[in-house]
Amino acid sequence: MNILITGAKGFVGRNLAETLKTIRNGKNRTTGLSIGEIFEYDLDTDPALLDEFCQKADFVFNLAGVNRPQNPEEFMQGNFGFASTLLDTLKKHHNTCPVMISSSIQATCIGRYDSDYGRSKKAGEELVFAYGEETGAKVLIYRFPNLFGKWCRPNYNSAVATFCNNIANDLPITVNDPKVELELLYIDDLVDEMLAALAGREHRCEFDGIKTVLCDDGRYCAAPITHKVTLGEIVELLNGFKAQTSTLVMPEIPYNSFAKKLYSTYLSYLPKEKVSFELKMNVDPRGSFTELLKTEKCGQFSVNISKPGITKGQHWHHTKWEFFIVVAGRGLIQQRKIGSDEVLNFQVSGEKIEAVHMLPGYTHNIINLSETEDLVTLMWANEQFDPDKPDTFFEKVEE
Repeated sequence: MNILITGAKGFVGRNLAETLKTIRNGKNRTTGLSIGEIFEYDLDTDPALLDEFCQKADFVFNLAGVNRPQNPEEFMQGNFGFASTLLDTLKKHHNTCPVMISSSIQATCIGRYDSDYGRSKKAGEELVFAYGEETGAKVLIYRFPNLFGKWCRPNYNSAVATFCNNIANDLPITVNDPKVELELLYIDDLVDEMLAALAGREHRCEFDGIKTVLCDDGRYCAAPITHKVTLGEIVELLNGFKAQTSTLVMPEIPYNSFAKKLYSTYLSYLPKEKVSFELKMNVDPRGSFTELLKTEKCGQFSVNISKPGITKGQHWHHTKWEFFIVVAGRGLIQQRKIGSDEVLNFQVSGEKIEAVHMLPGYTHNIINLSETEDLVTLMWANEQFDPDKPDTFFEKVEE
């Protein structure tokens, strides 16, 4: 299947093109799609190539458009005029392959969306509908809500991109009303829907005003997963992400949540000097102990380095429990139930990585058995360390 993408260097076009290349190159076998040539058309492409692309294409994604022109007249020229040229070129070659067009919720022309931009998008929609009726070609019209994700241009037409970029780079942001709610579509969810459209499994919809109503026989198409979030909530999340390098606390990012997608987006705007950050190593003659990551509800991760021959631990907990995972070196983990003489011994090594529970009510230690190598242990505790309630009591495993 040969794919034509217009607006290929834009935010959506670039994400779609790179995903299609992973499929074409055999790096992504999860879709069941077979991709041949990918024709990328943009403002700097030789216009003569459009003729060849329209002749060979088996599916067209028309993502070209004008968002911020110098003159309002350019809306109609860019959003309607190019669509007309594209469809005429397809007709010239009698190519009735499916055509997808990216429109906007502003094409409803309702309330604040009654604008030159919205009207140009509406005109483009009607042009494509008429083309489908005339030629019999399948047409798929998507009215995008606000989009966000990696590679989105800040200070252009995405508040999320601007907030991510500015907060990541210590620049100011302006929020006039934090209660304003946005409907947001994540780029990966959109690309998944576009791949579904390639496979003939697009989601159809109609519109109740500006509200998307999914239905099997809808005239329009829509990505089924969007998120409704206020500006205030977005900024609060982003400030929490930014603080993570100092607090080490990772906010909750449940599967498929807006927070998970926003965090990925935020990271894509980090400047080089913030991609890595120092951690506080607590160093003494025995080695070191470094906290790596804390979570709001699932404890914390640390790394412990023990010098040759050193014993660490020798304490127990009432409720706290841990995993010790030796990743380098050779050691012995010992545990003894409080009030008992029986010692549980666990030989551990970085050559055979395993997790050992540190049991509540058992005093425990870890001994570096090597005379020359450090022992490196990844540790997870089921709760963050609380200096006011450490739940840690010294007692040797063996006298």
